[in-house]
Amino acid sequence: MNFLVDTNIFLEILLGQPNKGRCKSFLQENTGRCAISDFAAHSIGVICYRSRRQQVYQAFLSDIFPATTLLHLDKQGYAAVLQSHQRYGLDFDDAYHFTLARSCGLTLVTQDSDFDRVKAEVSLRFL
Repeated sequence: MNFLVDTNIFLEILLGQPNKGRCKSFLQENTGRCAISDFAAHSIGVICYRSRRQQVYQAFLSDIFPATTLLHLDKQGYAAVLQSHQRYGLDFDDAYHFTLARSCGLTLVTQDSDFDRVKAEVSLRFL
């Protein structure tokens, strides 16, 4: 496992946004090397359920889980999320993903320029 994939990469594909092809290609080229956070999986579920697209969420889970690792922070990790927020001005989801990527030694794959603030602390790949 090499990459922690940010929520926005998956949403780009699910919502048919402009960079869908690039994001999909990255995931296909890195099958078995990617992880998703529990936070991202939950957030995508909330978005799909709110838009009455439960079947899309089920298909998403079926597509990603054979080859994608699900990661979460342990109890002590939540203090680090707060520290990341305070130190870098990241919102909760970005601080969570940054903390998880750093603690697991993974490259964070994202489209979110807010992560420019932490590029000295964690490996980043912008799509």
